[in-house]
Amino acid sequence: MNTPADDLTVLRNRTFDELAVGDTATIERTLTMQDIQLFALQSGDVNPQHVDPAYAASTRFHGVIAHGMWGGALISGVLGTRLPGPGTIYLEQELHFRRPVHVGDTVRVSVTVAVLEPATRQVLLDCRCINQHGDCVIEGRARVIAPDERVERPRTCLPELRLETPGSDGARRLLDHVRKLGAIRMAVVHPCNALSLTAAFAARDAGLIEPVLVAPRAKLDTVAAEAGLDLAGLRIEDVPHSHAAAARAAELARCGEVEALMKGSLHTDELMTAVIAADAGLRTKRRVSHCFLMQVASYPRPFIITDAAINIAPTLEHKADIIRNAIDLAHAIGVECPRVAILAAVETVNPAMPATLDAAALCKMADRGQISGGVLDGPLAFDNAVSPAAAQIKNIVSPVAGQADILVVPDLESGNLLAKQLEFMGQAASAGIVLGARVPVVLTSRADGQDARIASCAVAVLLAHRYRSAPP
Repeated sequence: MNTPADDLTVLRNRTFDELAVGDTATIERTLTMQDIQLFALQSGDVNPQHVDPAYAASTRFHGVIAHGMWGGALISGVLGTRLPGPGTIYLEQELHFRRPVHVGDTVRVSVTVAVLEPATRQVLLDCRCINQHGDCVIEGRARVIAPDERVERPRTCLPELRLETPGSDGARRLLDHVRKLGAIRMAVVHPCNALSLTAAFAARDAGLIEPVLVAPRAKLDTVAAEAGLDLAGLRIEDVPHSHAAAARAAELARCGEVEALMKGSLHTDELMTAVIAADAGLRTKRRVSHCFLMQVASYPRPFIITDAAINIAPTLEHKADIIRNAIDLAHAIGVECPRVAILAAVETVNPAMPATLDAAALCKMADRGQISGGVLDGPLAFDNAVSPAAAQIKNIVSPVAGQADILVVPDLESGNLLAKQLEFMGQAASAGIVLGARVPVVLTSRADGQDARIASCAVAVLLAHRYRSAPP
């Protein structure tokens, strides 16, 4: 017989007298990167095969795999909570590791009573871990002493854990990498408040940029004095107002005197109007779009959200360029073939929902070579795009689902909401950059902290160096 259906509130055991040969208990678990990190934290096993995606990709397993004893721990969990359950004494365990378990794999763990020894109340149980393809990944046999008394206890509520280090580590690695490339000359457009002017100084001190301040000199002097900053030695382009600052910055970029632009205290549309003006000379064959490069502790890799800042209600043609720009950014940060999830509210095509129609058309454009450099799939709901478990539950078989590198949103409102939620409630580390122009443009929000501004400058440096040999 099988154990009863799970009770989310109560743990019950099976005494030795209640057991019979053939009794079975099972659980299912989908491996996440956080599972691996937590196991490494507890065990001290930081073998790069398990915790370093770059190294793991070069091994014969072609990616991160679980520690072997992660599966052994799941077997222990079944024995201790289900069969025989509370009161069980673990005596010995034999395990054979047959196949690796990759992130996103779902493992079905089963224990089956094989031998009962009444004189000692000892039980031999066959143990097997089977993946979603039906392959045996671990098998073995456990010996336990079964309980002789009935136990029924409330399940203990465990605390939720959040791992904070991956996001900050990604930002540090990005900064370390771009510093080696060398600083670029960047026009900082109308930095006429303490936050934007301080950000320019911080990016300079980090070795990322040589700032060219484009703003009314009198305002700069006032802001610098109030913030305790020294403008000596900096190039300043004195202009009468913010509109003139945007136009002058675009001119400097067109003439090659600067390799990137950064928004100061003026409005986004004011700067971008100057950048895309026909006579500015900064437009390319692509539509300009914005990308958020983000990282959260609960997701195993950095990812891009686009477009959440410029294109309000993009058409199909606009979305194609938005995707092309995002793929270029992914290539620049080292993702050779990014997985692109085109988001909608559902994962099926619905004629009443235009976002799903656009998603289907964009995927077909990729099939025909009109969009290249990445793998596209859509429509995908957000959960299916980032959660392997959600994708499996909905029977979505896709090279993108559950492991997206790029999230393409239906419109600016949904993208802005998603990005801000991740920043302020998910503690995401973020950087924002505009692509599709001849130079990268750093767009900062008034609510952005110094870390986000520095990270955005770092991405601009990466792109500017790339544009030297491969102009957009």
